[in-house]
Amino acid sequence: MAQQKSFQAQQDGPHAFETKGPLAPKWYVVDAKDQVVGRLATVLANVITGKHKPTYTQHADQGDFVVVLNAEQVVFTRNKWDQKKYFRHSGWMNGGLKVRTAREMLKKDPSEILRQAVWGMTAKSTLSRRQMKKLKIYTGVQHPHSAQNPQPLAGGAVRRTVLAVAR
Repeated sequence: MAQQKSFQAQQDGPHAFETKGPLAPKWYVVDAKDQVVGRLATVLANVITGKHKPTYTQHADQGDFVVVLNAEQVVFTRNKWDQKKYFRHSGWMNGGLKVRTAREMLKKDPSEILRQAVWGMTAKSTLSRRQMKKLKIYTGVQHPHSAQNPQPLAGGAVRRTVLAVAR
């Protein structure tokens, strides 16, 4: 019995993805209202890296585009709005550390909460930096990608009891 060869995706040329054909990336839209950040981020990371496709190859960009709406209405479980901390460093040697809570991040830039959660679930490489550009996050329900005809993506987990948390 002959053994079947495994599939290896290859990219022709310097472009990141095909624009037409069966391997062309699809566009999906996700409503992040009342979705738990971590559970939604795992679904988004799988789609932009291409792990949801049977043709997934680790070294090739096979992912799809994802448009996320209502990023300001995501939820955390338990007390993470006040206990979860986001760290940045300015590079200044003496005291360049910047610390923000999740509640402060929501006021400053709500889309950055979801972007950092997805970035934490991807490999840290040049390919992942290119794949992160396929993630389009918007506050509100308006987005400029209606020409691409994005399809709804089922995913994420809606929290069963959404508490009325003063944000």
